[in-house]
Amino acid sequence: MSHLLLRVDPASAEPLFAQLVAAVKHAVATGRMKAGDKLPSVRELASELTINPNTIAKAYRALDAEGVTLSRHGSGTFVADRRVTVKKTEQRRRVREAIDSVLSDAVHLGLSEDDVRAEFTESMKRFRFRPEGEKGNS
Repeated sequence: MSHLLLRVDPASAEPLFAQLVAAVKHAVATGRMKAGDKLPSVRELASELTINPNTIAKAYRALDAEGVTLSRHGSGTFVADRRVTVKKTEQRRRVREAIDSVLSDAVHLGLSEDDVRAEFTESMKRFRFRPEGEKGNS
């Protein structure tokens, strides 16, 4: 796996561990990382990104807790198979909250509804969703 997928911006207001969590989730959601792919070790990534190993470990624990990765003691951290761990109502609530935040930003930036639809449609093409026939929790 190319570690270039995992970048952080020390100048950002977002905590480094949260940036790393978001980067891994984005790489998985877009198919650049797949189930079974091994993430760099904590030391390796900390050295490469020049950030504290505790920050990497915190991000890896968060990813494990969300079911995005699976850590195997002595073997490393791997991208987990997709599994739905929250009910459909909670899934929808989280997505609605995120969409509301994006739409709020779009309004304040002065974008039109057509501009937002076009960006949304284009962005959807970059992500890999569960096939229609595959079931999740309701």
